[in-house]
Amino acid sequence: MTKTLYVGNLPWGVTEEDLNEAFRAVADVKSTRVITDRETGRSRGFGFVEVDDEDVERVVAAMNGTDLGGRQIIVNEARPRQQRY
Repeated sequence: MTKTLYVGNLPWGVTEEDLNEAFRAVADVKSTRVITDRETGRSRGFGFVEVDDEDVERVVAAMNGTDLGGRQIIVNEARPRQQRY
């Protein structure tokens, strides 16, 4: 099984490949997503990284607070998406 990690405070210019490369050094990355604004296509400053269940704690400990593109990123386990009404 896999778990999704939230990655916040991303630099505006970060790509999914940049995110994958940064996290690949710590664990086997299943997928990465950088969330973009629908209208402008510009990054919203956060994204998600999917890793194996057993790697979650190690990845969070290793990556939270590290520098990516000049910004200190925030990494934690993603919360389930809330229903919109």
